[in-house]
Amino acid sequence: MSGTSGRVVIVTGTNTGVGKTVATATLAARARTNGEKVAVVKPVQTGTADGDCDAAEIRRLTGIEVHELTTLEEPLAPDTAARRAGVEIPPVAAYAPTISTLTSENDLVLVEGAGGLLVRLDTDGGTLLDLADALLAGGVPTSFVVVTAAGLGTLNHTELTVAALRGRGIEPGALVIGSWPSEPGLAETCSLDDLPRVTGVPLIASIPAGAGSLTREEFTEQSPIWFE
Repeated sequence: MSGTSGRVVIVTGTNTGVGKTVATATLAARARTNGEKVAVVKPVQTGTADGDCDAAEIRRLTGIEVHELTTLEEPLAPDTAARRAGVEIPPVAAYAPTISTLTSENDLVLVEGAGGLLVRLDTDGGTLLDLADALLAGGVPTSFVVVTAAGLGTLNHTELTVAALRGRGIEPGALVIGSWPSEPGLAETCSLDDLPRVTGVPLIASIPAGAGSLTREEFTEQSPIWFE
């Protein structure tokens, strides 16, 4: 996995439902606006039975094709979905060569996880941390963006996620609030200062609630201001 030219950013969340998919699309749109060639990878995609999946939403919002490496029908954690389906899925670290190849063709490869950082992405207990280890061992520049909620409880969840990354020797690159309410309360407003203060990780964007319902044109036009 040597000779790569691009970088990998792994997008993880503090929990399910914090806006990780829209955040991934936002980061992709921003990079492309800045003139970068971008690829998006979903190592394990669950909940494909109804067609309403993360990859489809990113494609709709950005027009960027998403590489889905393993797909499972039920909307569950990947290891649970695989066990229920009676299928074997690859160890998560085995996706590293494919992702590395994409860095030779793109400036940025965004990798969206499933749920939170420690969700098991294979039946051997592998997580995004194992994928990051494999990429870094192969010389691929790899960092993390942590998508978090805005309201009460987010400080604890975000600190736990950041601590898990640092426990593996990985310094997270940035935080993103995945769903900023139209009428923020006191807890949400305080989070803008408290999240970077308690974690030591910069907060780079706050994405408005409902951004995923925008058209592609609206999304592309509005997303740059979410980084201000």
